[in-house]
Amino acid sequence: MNIERLIKRFRKTRILVIGDIILDHYIWGSVERISPEAPVPVVDIQGENFSLGGAANVAANIVSLGGKVDICGVCGDDYYGDVLRNLLKNGGIETDGLFTGKRPTTVKTRVIAHNQQVVRFDREEKRRISDRTSRKIRDFLKSGARWDGIIISDYKKGCISKGLMSFIRDNFKNEGVFVAVDPKIGNFHLYRDVSLVTPNLKEASAGTGIEITDEGSLLRAGAVLRKKLRADAVLITRGEDGMSLFESGGVTHIPTVAQSVYDVTGAGDTVIAAFTLACLAGAPLRMAASVANHAAGVVVGEVGTATVSPEQLLESFSENTSQ
Repeated sequence: MNIERLIKRFRKTRILVIGDIILDHYIWGSVERISPEAPVPVVDIQGENFSLGGAANVAANIVSLGGKVDICGVCGDDYYGDVLRNLLKNGGIETDGLFTGKRPTTVKTRVIAHNQQVVRFDREEKRRISDRTSRKIRDFLKSGARWDGIIISDYKKGCISKGLMSFIRDNFKNEGVFVAVDPKIGNFHLYRDVSLVTPNLKEASAGTGIEITDEGSLLRAGAVLRKKLRADAVLITRGEDGMSLFESGGVTHIPTVAQSVYDVTGAGDTVIAAFTLACLAGAPLRMAASVANHAAGVVVGEVGTATVSPEQLLESFSENTSQ
């Protein structure tokens, strides 16, 4: 399939992203000295900004690539929740499925100086969301649009549960809807019978109990994970070594196309967004994995949570014709 034609078909897709919604807060500055009070750098703040993180960054990547998206999850009734809602609306992301819970909005604040992260501090609540909020989410799913695909973005902040996953399988996956999961260590038992799971090496090792140290252990872990979860496909992202796709037809290793790596923040969000869009647009799994690989190669070359545009994706393919 022609890549340009495939990307144009992204506009015909509608995806639901459900999971842990995060607000990324960046404080930018420079370091010229060490504090006399403690052996820590003194950051001279020069600016700050907010961006969408977690499930919200997955949704932002879908919009950036041309797809339509709805988001479902929880935020707090606080200042950061207002910032989050405004960012979503300004980004063209529907917020009817965003519910306010009795918990703070999840915020990750990163202090960056000279293009390097100095420190990160988190404001979050990890307990499972309330039964009342869970019912609101299920009611939203029952009454929502017909989505071509659903992405589960699990950051283990309490949104994704056994009951919710069972509901999604019964009402969507079993009805032919593509369901992809970006997993989190400790929750692999929740992800059975989905279309796609996209762990990184650390997550794949934890999910299988196999320490991945070479190609042999990688192959064993991928096979075990796919069988254990009964997933149609497993895509293991491997950092500078690219990614490996495990499906019924075998295993495909895809080398990275990243020219430089400045920041891997949110790269997994980009991978699952691009892969799902490509699948729903008609690409075979291997081509979808290649699209995801190129998309990730773009965002890791930027500092901070980033998205990729159709133009950037096409440029990456044209510069790396062998892939």
